[in-house]
Amino acid sequence: MFPENLVSQEASVADKDEVLFNNYVEQIAPFKEAPLETILEKTAQFFLGTPYVAHTLDGNGGEALVVNLRGLDCVTFVENVMALSFAARSNNLTMDYFKEKLTEIRYRNSEITDYASRIHYTSDWMFKNQKNNLLENISQELSGVKETKRIDFMSTHQSAYKQLANDDALLAKIVQIEENMHDRGGFYYLPKDRIAEKAKDIPHMAVIGFVTSIEGLDTTHLGFAYHEDGKLTFIHASSAKMEVVIDTISLSDYCVSQSKCKGIIVAKVM
Repeated sequence: MFPENLVSQEASVADKDEVLFNNYVEQIAPFKEAPLETILEKTAQFFLGTPYVAHTLDGNGGEALVVNLRGLDCVTFVENVMALSFAARSNNLTMDYFKEKLTEIRYRNSEITDYASRIHYTSDWMFKNQKNNLLENISQELSGVKETKRIDFMSTHQSAYKQLANDDALLAKIVQIEENMHDRGGFYYLPKDRIAEKAKDIPHMAVIGFVTSIEGLDTTHLGFAYHEDGKLTFIHASSAKMEVVIDTISLSDYCVSQSKCKGIIVAKVM
């Protein structure tokens, strides 16, 4: 890990990402005045078939904003769709404004300093983006329940994260973040046995976080709720199918089939 004063904060944008961004600008143009839900849907559909690529944010240098529209994991898919949609809704659909929104979504207080300034836990990410009026966690009003277990997977698995493995100062920052999360008293989610009955109340293109029973961890996956032909499914960057897909299985059936899935956090994009 580089010393903090050497951390680059310049976003790296490859030529192919510029081309994809310009293609997006052209394709979203007819929908710029549409409701946000429609813009989110069209933006997510723009990425259908995009390869699943993990760890695109974890380079070998210091922490910096990464713009990668060519390969997405479940988190970067959601972040990019949100940032592009917010830019499309504005009168400033430029690469610079897109990067500004992506920074706001991905980093605590829109400040890029080090690995700990990136928001890693989904429940924390949703909390911070709700404070920024970008999301609203509606899980409680859907008759959700509260998860109060301690979220500390990163600090208890230091060696699993190359940025933390040999940096105890950085680890201490992560520990403090985890303590702050614990002090909030947990987060609400919709248990998996209630998803089917609440399906019609889950907004199209709401962000879905898949809550896990794994000790110390809040979620293991992220995507968007997707209503199609009377069925609630989800659109996501799938590690199983290795690309962005609209899943064929219902959201309820997917969660029921996953033994460690406890349910879902549902957050409406604002």
